[in-house]
Amino acid sequence: MDYVLSLIGPMAEGAKVTLSLFFITLIISLPLGLVLALARISSWPLLSTAVNGYIWLMRGTPLMLQLLFVYFALPFVPVIGIRLPDFPAAIVAFGLNYAAYFAEIFRAGIQSIDRGQYEGSKVLGLSYLQTLRRIVLPQMIRRVLPPMSNETITLVKDTSLIYVLALNDILRTARGIVQRDFTTTPFLVAAVFYLAMTLVLTWLFQRMEKHYAKFDE
Repeated sequence: MDYVLSLIGPMAEGAKVTLSLFFITLIISLPLGLVLALARISSWPLLSTAVNGYIWLMRGTPLMLQLLFVYFALPFVPVIGIRLPDFPAAIVAFGLNYAAYFAEIFRAGIQSIDRGQYEGSKVLGLSYLQTLRRIVLPQMIRRVLPPMSNETITLVKDTSLIYVLALNDILRTARGIVQRDFTTTPFLVAAVFYLAMTLVLTWLFQRMEKHYAKFDE
């Protein structure tokens, strides 16, 4: 028991890195995903095609590969040639990847709104942006909460991929202790940390779903 308690401190330090990446990724990917979703369904064919290609690329290749590309290959790309430190490279890769997934979730939510509501908003004299802000987006949020919950929980687990960049997240911290002490107990403690984070997220999204469900009654 004392040994397990001694692991909490190092694991908590690793959790800071994991949670930092998690929250920064959400801050970047949620608004970017919404912008991409609106561009994806826009009436401009060139813009829509370009965004569709971007989403296909991000969803069709492994996040691990994208992470390695940003960190190792980006410095050799002509014109760009930027070498990012470990953590910023992880933020860029995660933000761009999850923005593509959230874009598809938001697009599906927006397109699920009945077209008659757009026509009704025109009769009321609302602009397209006002229609989105006052009518479409509030309804979209209610409809996309379940898939967003799944994607957000996946993000928590995907943060373990930064292990390849030698960042001391929960998983790398646990592995270091395992190699030092020759016991797998740190892996069990790491699992508890991940389960605790996903439990909080599950509870939060359930509360949000119940809150928005009141408006459907």
